[in-house]
Amino acid sequence: MKKVLIANRGEIASRIIKTCHEMGIETVAVYSDADRELPFVKQATVAHRIGEPPVLKSYLQMDKIIEIAEREQVDGVHPGYGFLSENASFAEAIAKRSIVFIGPSPSIISLMGDKVKARQTMIDAGVPVVPGSDCGIQTIDEACILAAEYGYPVMLKASGGGGGIGMVCCHSEEELQKAFQTTKTRAKSYFGNDEVFIEKFIPNARHIEVQIFGDHHGNIVHLFERDCSIQRRNQKVIEETPSPFLSKETREKICNAAKKAAAFVQYTNAGTIEFIVDEEENFYFLEMNTRLQVEHAITEMITNINLVKWQLLVARGEKLPLSQKEIILTGHSIEFRVYAEDPIKFFPSPGKIEEYTLPLDVQNVRVDNGYEVGTSVSPFYDPMIAKIIVKGNDRKETIQIAQKYLNQIMIKGIKTNIPLFQEVIIEDSFLKGEYTTNYLQNLRRN
Repeated sequence: MKKVLIANRGEIASRIIKTCHEMGIETVAVYSDADRELPFVKQATVAHRIGEPPVLKSYLQMDKIIEIAEREQVDGVHPGYGFLSENASFAEAIAKRSIVFIGPSPSIISLMGDKVKARQTMIDAGVPVVPGSDCGIQTIDEACILAAEYGYPVMLKASGGGGGIGMVCCHSEEELQKAFQTTKTRAKSYFGNDEVFIEKFIPNARHIEVQIFGDHHGNIVHLFERDCSIQRRNQKVIEETPSPFLSKETREKICNAAKKAAAFVQYTNAGTIEFIVDEEENFYFLEMNTRLQVEHAITEMITNINLVKWQLLVARGEKLPLSQKEIILTGHSIEFRVYAEDPIKFFPSPGKIEEYTLPLDVQNVRVDNGYEVGTSVSPFYDPMIAKIIVKGNDRKETIQIAQKYLNQIMIKGIKTNIPLFQEVIIEDSFLKGEYTTNYLQNLRRN
């Protein structure tokens, strides 16, 4: 593999470019008009404009991206996350041109991208799932009958959804009736599929996911779990590993369940099995992400493994570099997603970055960055600016390092969620590791 096209933007494009160059692989970047000044464009070996800022005219232009890949005679395409990363049609179109899609097979992407089919697959695999409907729900009457059976509150979800989009918690039949059609309409708009289903809502839950990896030789490993319970609008903001909540016994069980799920579908490349965990540490399958995750960096920190490098190695047919016994967890790591957004209302805050003091080369702190001073955060894309990843020998030391580092950051010209992190990092329930997916909601209420 000598040349790879990155079908993405921002910090993940920079992240992939860096690893490719370290491996002696040339890179091809694609960018919209809104991103032409961002660092990833300059970091790539070559960069091509693909269109106007809206995603439908740029980063979702499959035909144009494939045309550039063919013109540049690339050996592989890395989709990053978001955009086309879990689009089976894109992966299939790439493969048909004898270009390697750096991810799982199109059939696996298609299977696990349908949340209803994924649920049934996990049932067949013997992995516990949240009580819920086993097929798509067509009418509001059907939805109300099922909700009454499970008991309120329930989660109404889009079958093709992800990233917190198309999820509504309904506490009564009235709320369900109001949400049903709007959720179907939104699902159709975002995912081209208006099918929805219902799951029992698990109160005071933790969102725990397990990083898995498979190669084309039948080898499957897990790289431990990540606790992603601190969320706003069902989207992650702070993640850490290992989870401060799980017992050693539950950690082993949930990681083995993730391996079992991956092996059942004969998974290849990087993936994530997401679980919801209740107060008694019972865990239930939520979904499988058939791609690299935003929070993959904390796993890299505690395993000392470059997951993007592993993706490239597996994509070119090599075996996983390490066996399960050789993958060792050391220390503790926490990631903070720095967003251009109001830290109170969580509304996006696009605009030009006038000052950007984000200390680099600090021991035990890694920064995956997508912007620099003078560049602008566009209203057309996810407003994440950078990821701050901190590692310590244990959770206490990691938090101490994070507290010090977060107080050194200075970003002007736009609002960011740095003040939120500064508030959380000294808050009592966070320090004790006693938080759930309701944490930020309760923090703001108090």
